[in-house]
Amino acid sequence: METMKAQYYERYGRPEEVLELREVPRPIAGPGEVLVRVHATSVQALDWHLVLGEPRIMRLQMGLRPRRHIPGADVAGTVEGVGEGVTRFAVGDVVFGETDGGSLAEYVTASERTLAHKPEGVGFGEAAATPVAGLTALQGLRDWGGFSEGDSVLIIGASGGVGTFAVQIAKSLGAVVTAVCSTHNVETTRSLGAERVIDYTREDFTTGGPYDMILGVAGSTPLLTLRRMLSPQGTYVGIGGGKGGWLDPIPQLLRIKLVSLLGGRRMTFGLARTTSADLEIMAEMLVKGQVRPVIDRNYKLDEGAEAIAYVLEGHARGKVVLTI
Repeated sequence: METMKAQYYERYGRPEEVLELREVPRPIAGPGEVLVRVHATSVQALDWHLVLGEPRIMRLQMGLRPRRHIPGADVAGTVEGVGEGVTRFAVGDVVFGETDGGSLAEYVTASERTLAHKPEGVGFGEAAATPVAGLTALQGLRDWGGFSEGDSVLIIGASGGVGTFAVQIAKSLGAVVTAVCSTHNVETTRSLGAERVIDYTREDFTTGGPYDMILGVAGSTPLLTLRRMLSPQGTYVGIGGGKGGWLDPIPQLLRIKLVSLLGGRRMTFGLARTTSADLEIMAEMLVKGQVRPVIDRNYKLDEGAEAIAYVLEGHARGKVVLTI
């Protein structure tokens, strides 16, 4: 059996304590799947949730001990093999997209439905930084938020992985963007095209509005306060679910549901769904320069534990990428 190197964990815990670089069996593409030689991947909150096993309620699905042992969802690389029924890709194609997990490795399999051809002129690191964060921002604005051209949009957590994409996508769709971030991220956020950038450490952003849409990628602002900041037909979209614990993000979901029952302003919560069609939209935006991934740090595969630990700290500006 052919093998590969991968970041591997057998128990839940902090990444620097449980992750190690191992030689493991190389996966085989099943029906409808593509085997990708990984050139780059990116790290996000999903990865530390899985490695920590938090929130605890996730373990009902993930297992009391991990059933999956290699983190990583985003991928950019070269097709090394295709399974039965695959029609959109052939060996040698250069692709990017999302896997069901396991991309912190030299090889990974992915459904052909969650991959697209990587556009020429876009680096592997940029492509790998895009799928989960980019599609979360795109679908949050377009689908869950019911965005219309000319809307005023407030983006809370504008300097993170999803937030940096959301600012750029909202601008490309014709929004008037107000972005909220911390002091050391103000200039980066302004460079992405926001009309106004609010440093939440120096200014109370909750006094502004009304906004047609609020995209809450981070923060702990009370939902009733956010609801008050919306226009009468406005929408709040919550993304993300806290730092762990037994039940997160269920309490936040319930709070959003309860506040939405007050009527008028819409309150909702979204989880991205990766499709090749939306990946192709992101690819076109990358080619046209409408979006550019903000990459905070680059790591190598053997530094995977450091990369996930850094994202866990919660201070990453944009995306964290691993090149392999």
